[in-house]
Amino acid sequence: MTRIPHETSGEPNPLNALTLDSLRRRTSMKWRTYPEDVLPLWVAEMDVPLAEPVVRALTEALEAGDTGYPVGTAYAEALAAFAEKRWGWGGLAVERTAVVPDVMLGVVEMLKLVTGPGDPVVVNPPVYPPFYDFVRHMDREVVEAPLGADGRLDPGVLEDAFRQAVAGGRRAAHLLCSPHNPTGTVHTAEELSAVAALAERYGVRVVADEIHAPLVVGEADFVPYLSVPGGERGLSLMSASKAWNLAGLKAALAVAGPAAADDLARMPEEVGHGPSHLGVLAHTVALRDGTAWLDALLTGLDANRRLLTDLLAEHLPAIRYRPGDATYLAWLDCRALGLGDDPARVFLEHGRVALNSGLPFGTGGAGHARLNLAASPEVLEEAVRRMTAAVERTGRD
Repeated sequence: MTRIPHETSGEPNPLNALTLDSLRRRTSMKWRTYPEDVLPLWVAEMDVPLAEPVVRALTEALEAGDTGYPVGTAYAEALAAFAEKRWGWGGLAVERTAVVPDVMLGVVEMLKLVTGPGDPVVVNPPVYPPFYDFVRHMDREVVEAPLGADGRLDPGVLEDAFRQAVAGGRRAAHLLCSPHNPTGTVHTAEELSAVAALAERYGVRVVADEIHAPLVVGEADFVPYLSVPGGERGLSLMSASKAWNLAGLKAALAVAGPAAADDLARMPEEVGHGPSHLGVLAHTVALRDGTAWLDALLTGLDANRRLLTDLLAEHLPAIRYRPGDATYLAWLDCRALGLGDDPARVFLEHGRVALNSGLPFGTGGAGHARLNLAASPEVLEEAVRRMTAAVERTGRD
């Protein structure tokens, strides 16, 4: 596959478009969970206006009263065209897709297709906390295969986890986060091929959460799991949600590899009732007409990665930060600061800046915090200033 990298679009950086005062008027989780004196850089919402084509499509739908039930394959067709153009992948077959309410609910439905109650699901911590919550809620056992010290998949650790998972003849799945949240790691074709080979050897079914796929900001190439040799039996969940800030407009796509089409066909018909018609419209338009906006965002996020690196080096050099090649999330190793297992709590209490605690991310999360980079440079500068002040205050206590 040959990737078409993002280019300078000529559009303004959407991360610079909104003032802090205007953002504080938002009523979503990011802005209403904490008091007004707290600077929120935690949950995965971006401080951006919507892409203009999305706004136009939603406005026209509302003006026309087009607020009924979703139908058709336009979303899947838009994703297939995007995948071919951006990732050089022409293997996304519209007939092997299904619309689901969102990625995590889609993950649940895919895991139900390939595992049963009590069966193991392998995850790679530190990883997105709902991987634990949703898997356990559906009465599956979580088996950890931690990332290596370099933040990458460890084939030996993964093989041990697969062996443990299928012991006694149990069915098992691997819930793969690709690109990885919170580290921003973009798995290579070689790494994903190794996962597929191990999955085939041990009879483990791979379900890939690829929600951050459009958000590659570094030099790495995103490789769809279903595109690698051996990925034919895999199932993937994709969405425009993260890349275009559409979390409140519910819609995602389940995508099956050629050898998993029969599994996807067994998904209950009522699952497709969950997505919002306006969500499907917004996601379709984003993928089809919102790529110039996305390119401007990626340029801004890349600048923010470099800015955060410089700010931490100057003000908090004890924090270890390895910029990931994807997502708008920064995984901060704060252990050298001596703030205990939950540095995010210290930054909140003493600096009035909200980050995600590393503890819910599983093994490897203690002493870490996750910071949301999708903000203006001024907000990032203020956040690091507050974090620095928090460290200084705790040092004096």
